Amino acid sequence: MATRILAVTGTRAEYGLLQPLLRLLGSDPRFDLRLIVTGAHLSGTFGLTYRQVLRDGFSIAARVPIETKGDRPADIAVASARALEGMARVFSKMKPDWVLLLGDRYETLSAAIAAHLCAIPIAHISGGEVTGGATDDAFRHAITKMSMLHFTATEAYRRRVIQLGESPSRVFRVGALGIDNIRSIPPLDPRVLEKGLGISLREPFLLVTFHPVTLDREKPAAQFRVLLDALEQLFPMKMVMTYPNADAGGKSIIRMIEKFAARHRGLVAVTPSLGQERYLSLMRIAGAVVGNSSSGIVEAPFLHIPTVDIGNRQSGRIAAASVIHCKLEKGAILRSVRRALSPDFATFIRGVRNPYGKGDTAPKILKIILRFAPLQNIQKGFFDLDHG
Repeated sequence: MATRILAVTGTRAEYGLLQPLLRLLGSDPRFDLRLIVTGAHLSGTFGLTYRQVLRDGFSIAARVPIETKGDRPADIAVASARALEGMARVFSKMKPDWVLLLGDRYETLSAAIAAHLCAIPIAHISGGEVTGGATDDAFRHAITKMSMLHFTATEAYRRRVIQLGESPSRVFRVGALGIDNIRSIPPLDPRVLEKGLGISLREPFLLVTFHPVTLDREKPAAQFRVLLDALEQLFPMKMVMTYPNADAGGKSIIRMIEKFAARHRGLVAVTPSLGQERYLSLMRIAGAVVGNSSSGIVEAPFLHIPTVDIGNRQSGRIAAASVIHCKLEKGAILRSVRRALSPDFATFIRGVRNPYGKGDTAPKILKIILRFAPLQNIQKGFFDLDHG
């Protein structure tokens, strides 16, 4: 009998990372893959990206709507409660052998709680990482403690999962799925990208994504204003901007992005979601990736594209030397972007090594799940480190 796996996705970014693994699982007769969509995928504000899931050829086994009217912290808590209730209903009905989760978002935490309470083993991807500026940091470690199998991107992250009390026999360093996408998705012709975005990309441009820093006292809109003030000084450089995640304060950032683009037509292109094909195609030809997205830490260095990582959202995450970290200050951002675009820095990063693997992560994960499937008992002990 095929092993039934329920994979949960709530955002465009997380789905894009899962794609190579979902394709392998979906084409392997030893697995019965069911896809559950929730969160921003079902939101008109964020582009109804579940449609992209369908266009990619995947069927959706269940939809768990959780959107609220606001995006205050209390609204996110309510959305988490809705996700927990919806996931519990889906899991109890479908009775999977495994629940597959990636990352650290609140929807993912709710899915983990539901699976744990329903006594369903969890396979978790991207544990052990640190993002000190986001509530997601605690969510990720909580998901780790409820999971049975762990797939980490680096050896340092593997050691951290073990430090959290997980048995080394169930923690595997496999690299990052984002690199699999880079190696498997052919880039689009720049002319196709230009037509879709409505701006010329023949000169160096910035690929900009800024997510709310959910643990900072300063409101996300005020933080984003600092970045926009810096970007104003860089025109006539072109910019492609994507929407933030569906986090507290995200909708205020979206309104600011749209107003900024409206003032600078022909120079700034905005899209709620690019999808992996367009996003990676743009990254390949960008002058620099700017903002605080993990894609600037994980994927951009593999393509030898410079990154300007702003603020503390990604603080603690392992980064290649092509990533320039800077404070959320106008002057620091300008200096960092100009350094990233300099010929000397372009020469320097040609020899930079990416710490996130070689692009063979999905096959590794599939083989390991096969070794442990089916799993009848989710009881586990706490692995104590030997302090000698």
